Amino acid sequence: MSRVHDMGGRFGDGPVVPEPEDVKFHADWHPRALAVTLAANYLGQWNIDVSRHARECLAPKDYARFSYYEKWMGGLADLLVDKGIVSPDDLAGYATPTPSTLAAKALTASQVPAVLAKGGPADRPSNVTPAFAVGDVVATRRIAENVLVAGGHTRLPAYAAGAKGRILRLHGTHVLPDSNAHGMGEAPEPLYAVAFPAAELWAHPEHPRDEVVLDLWQSYLSKP
Repeated sequence: MSRVHDMGGRFGDGPVVPEPEDVKFHADWHPRALAVTLAANYLGQWNIDVSRHARECLAPKDYARFSYYEKWMGGLADLLVDKGIVSPDDLAGYATPTPSTLAAKALTASQVPAVLAKGGPADRPSNVTPAFAVGDVVATRRIAENVLVAGGHTRLPAYAAGAKGRILRLHGTHVLPDSNAHGMGEAPEPLYAVAFPAAELWAHPEHPRDEVVLDLWQSYLSKP
């Protein structure tokens, strides 16, 4: 079953129009939405894969009508309520403001530069041995699904499901989003850059020999 957020390669949405590189935000509230989301993440109540999945779980009608940062705010609001950090009344402004039990963990302005510089590396040691080498031909899972959790988060896009490509690079071993998004542990495994010919992905590619490169986890792949 397709998912509302998995829109890559879909017909009917018009051409992709690149924007100038100096355009960062389209509205004054967009950088604030980004800042609030990063500050909430710093509280340590969820990881990046959980937050991505929260956006995917927005009601389909909301997902279709929300702008990019509205999706961020919708997913964040759901997470804050689900984790018991705030209540629906808090969000609606009906409740009397009270200090949060997480107040001591709040990110201060002086901490921001160091936190942003550090980032959130996802490479981890793993006892899973790489099964593929550079140049190997591989095929992706025929159906782009999370095999650990029905309807769960996965980084295999539907348009690349069942496609054949070749290994360009081994990135090392990284946290598996399919597990990490659902509280099942980081389960690190090999992560590869895989190149797919345009003709393998699209019905009528303008340039069939062009390639799309995707970063895919080992459990998404097999030898054809």
